Amino acid sequence: MHPEASGPTKPKPSDRTMRYGSLGLQLLLTIGAGAWLGHWVDQKLALRFPVFLLLLTFFSFGGAMYQLYRQLPR
Repeated sequence: MHPEASGPTKPKPSDRTMRYGSLGLQLLLTIGAGAWLGHWVDQKLALRFPVFLLLLTFFSFGGAMYQLYRQLPR
């Protein structure tokens, strides 16, 4: 009997590190993109208060947290 066919195997620690590391990078990029886009819109509209920066950062953070919740094992 081959060791591969003996049943489910535990994931290697490096697999977990890569998975959770990529989740962190995804969070960083999503929130950063929302903040950058909000800042860009605020500059284009010449707003004195950073409305779009705050809104897009908030919504991208919420979306990133939702994706994180969906991807984590229960």
